[in-house]
Amino acid sequence: QVQLVESGGGSVQAGGSLRLSCAINGSTYRRYCMGWFRQVPGNEREGVAAIDTNGRTTYAESVKGRFTISRDYAENDETKLYLQMNSLKPEDAAMYYCAADPAGGGYCRADFVPEDFGYWGQGTQVTVSS
Repeated sequence: QVQLVESGGGSVQAGGSLRLSCAINGSTYRRYCMGWFRQVPGNEREGVAAIDTNGRTTYAESVKGRFTISRDYAENDETKLYLQMNSLKPEDAAMYYCAADPAGGGYCRADFVPEDFGYWGQGTQVTVSS
């Protein structure tokens, strides 16, 4: 059974940094488009960043230049995903979710949406105080 497990959320002051991590457990399949999404109560889940198996990345306009998505592989070939978040703003506060799309051959759409992704983590909370 494929499980995505996020870690690294927390509380930080505006201008600070956090690094989120996500591990895909139970699968050594590599051809996932991987993405980070975020959601605040009452709002739809929005795409933050995505990365394909070739390392090509796409970002939401609101995080370009501040966030960096990356991926590598554990010793057991399970995929690991990261989101380095710098210069955090109060409006970045949300529940952040890791997601994987196993059906796209490892490629991500530039206009990626939650419906593209079949596997989801449980979320990790990011709080940014002003």
